[in-house]
Amino acid sequence: MMIQITDTLALDDREIEERFVRASGPGGQNVNKVSTAVQLRLNVEASSLPPEVKTRLVVLAGSRITSDGVLVIDAREHRTQAQNREAARARLVALIQQAAKRPKKRRPTKPGKAAKERRLTSKRRRAQTKADRRQKGDQD
Repeated sequence: MMIQITDTLALDDREIEERFVRASGPGGQNVNKVSTAVQLRLNVEASSLPPEVKTRLVVLAGSRITSDGVLVIDAREHRTQAQNREAARARLVALIQQAAKRPKKRRPTKPGKAAKERRLTSKRRRAQTKADRRQKGDQD
């Protein structure tokens, strides 16, 4: 089965590894018996994602990437395994969608004439204020 990320991008279900672990938090005795928390793992380098998406994904994931290039998403906010599984997959899809967007190039701009003039005027005013203080201090 394929997980649809964008119109042109899909991820094979077999590339994702899911581990179910015991979660802490609300759930009473149920917490001690049932493994509801989900650890979703995706080997970014071995995945079928395009190279530029992979590089952006590694940067976006930050500390969620292990030293061997595996993206780990941990979901334990819900009380059922199915809900946590959906939440983890949704987070993975959102992260890959964000990585799939090509960032806009920054066009360097220069300050306008009026902005330069305002800056210089305020500098002159500040310098004058300080100069006035100096002259008053010398008269003591």
